[in-house]
Amino acid sequence: MSTTALNDLFRYPIVQAPMAGGASCPELVGAVCEAGALGFLAAGYKTAGSLYQEIKRVRGLTGKPFGVNVFLPQTGPGADPAAVEVYRHQLAGEAGWYETPLGDTDGGRDDGYESKLAILLEDPVPVVSFTFGCPKPETFHAFARAGTYTMVTVTSAEEARTAQAAGADALCVQGVEAGGHQGSYRDDPDEEEAGTGLLALVTQVREATALPLVAAGGLMRGAQIAAVLAAGAGAAQLGTAFLVCPESGAHPLHKRALTDPLFQRTALTRAFSGRPARGLVNRFMREHGRYAPAAYPEIHHLTAPLRKAAATAGDAQGMALWAGQGHRLARELPAAELVGVLAAELDTALTDLADPAFRSAS
Repeated sequence: MSTTALNDLFRYPIVQAPMAGGASCPELVGAVCEAGALGFLAAGYKTAGSLYQEIKRVRGLTGKPFGVNVFLPQTGPGADPAAVEVYRHQLAGEAGWYETPLGDTDGGRDDGYESKLAILLEDPVPVVSFTFGCPKPETFHAFARAGTYTMVTVTSAEEARTAQAAGADALCVQGVEAGGHQGSYRDDPDEEEAGTGLLALVTQVREATALPLVAAGGLMRGAQIAAVLAAGAGAAQLGTAFLVCPESGAHPLHKRALTDPLFQRTALTRAFSGRPARGLVNRFMREHGRYAPAAYPEIHHLTAPLRKAAATAGDAQGMALWAGQGHRLARELPAAELVGVLAAELDTALTDLADPAFRSAS
């Protein structure tokens, strides 16, 4: 394990979530880090070369610690080809509507994992986190030798114990409220509706392990950060809150949709990627979610051209609008200003909680 304490890496107990797909661009990460929080690049869906260039850009923007999130390879027997083919036929109308061919489902299942590890070990960054599984102990040992602090996304106490035994330095505890993909180790269709809320999950993981915790899932205000700190987390991770910042690389349609009254709620869906992910309910999700098989990343590759074409056409109803349950609380502020506002709200909440008069009035 690293000898560095998690909270020694940043001033405020605030972490900007790694949002794969372009939102977590170097400009956002640099601004967040300069403001005193911990910014994260997302390595997912990038080539190793692209990741290397983005790391260089972050280093040119800030000298503060930052992190990189890596997807674990998808192991096991893989998706049922017949189920993927049925879904391909289901999407034929979408391909005709957007005048684009569907994607190649043979795009690989490891997301360039080994190449990305090689880059991160050869030229280490301060923090590396992992999603969709737990690396082998030797991987943690290698990062420890490189001086990199490691963290694993977990969605259950069982996953937390596995990560602790393997040698992780910390855990990102992801509640079911979180936007984007659920970071569970296994994609079991029989368990996809069994997600646990963040406060309950933090408590369960806190009692199951001794590792530092970063809480993630639906957090948008400083008072919510105070709540997860009181539950046992050392920091809070926010994604949707930073999605609307001007530095974010998210598509403008995605940013506007977060507070558009047209999008009333979020839901978990396999429609866009074949793995449960939380997003704003739109036409594509309503029409195709019930038919999408458990087939990640095959479905992600299949729908990629559709999502791109929808964005080009200015059609938010065909895009993957990832968002946490707190999306309506999004504030369109520069990243540094948002960090400052969250830190001030947190300070106020902690002061109120420490005030005997406040506690008795409650």
